[in-house]
Amino acid sequence: MDHIVCKTKYPLLLVHGTGFRDLKIPVYWGRIPNVLRGHGATVFFGEQDCWASTETNAHALCERIDAILSETGAEKVNILAHSKGGLEARMAASSLGYGDKIASLTTISTPNRGSKTFTKFLRAPRFVFSIAGAAVDNWIRLVGDKKPDFKRVCESFSVSYMEKFNAENPDVPGVFYQSVAGVMKHPFSDINLSTACFVLNRIEGPNDGLVSVESASWGERCIEISGNTRRGISHLDEIDLRRSPFSGKTGKGVRDITDFYVELVHDLKNRGF
Repeated sequence: MDHIVCKTKYPLLLVHGTGFRDLKIPVYWGRIPNVLRGHGATVFFGEQDCWASTETNAHALCERIDAILSETGAEKVNILAHSKGGLEARMAASSLGYGDKIASLTTISTPNRGSKTFTKFLRAPRFVFSIAGAAVDNWIRLVGDKKPDFKRVCESFSVSYMEKFNAENPDVPGVFYQSVAGVMKHPFSDINLSTACFVLNRIEGPNDGLVSVESASWGERCIEISGNTRRGISHLDEIDLRRSPFSGKTGKGVRDITDFYVELVHDLKNRGF
């Protein structure tokens, strides 16, 4: 592919998920932004809080979109949003009225239909989440979060919350919605998420260690991705946590996550976005 294969009509806005911020070191998206820029893409970041509620971060994304459009002179942005960032982007587009400023919205392993597994964990005594939430909120303020709300974020992953969310945030006509779902081929594909993957497999089916394929599926199409070895692709692999290809082999499946993002953005370009 040449150096303009990812030169889309509208700039890219990469939106991170829960628990991380858009810090220069470490970069949430690993090698992905530089590889996309090397292929002609104009890339920006969401810069929202890591443990703020979906509503708070959705408002922050609206401000970020306005800033990007003002800086570039573009009419719209293409959003690539990972995990909870996809919910924030969907809310910005829908109930916050920013759909006319968004050309396409790609959610990547976003819990669009909630988590049956996490819903079970939420049955624990509420004081447990209150204590944990207070501890996380106090700590995360030290790294820059303005409005952390750990307890509310956890509640937003439940099936009932997402049923209400989806009813209140329908897809906006004129915006191209699609989704991506990673799949770990077995629990030991990623040792960091092995236990979670095992549990999700039993309750929800194929998953990336945090989000099931069923929950991630949204929009006109869902692209299911897995590695070209027995390893599979985890929730952390989707953002290039290891900063390296999955394998040196060629064949069916994704060899390097950066290759997948180049193909994804190239497709957006071909669609006129």
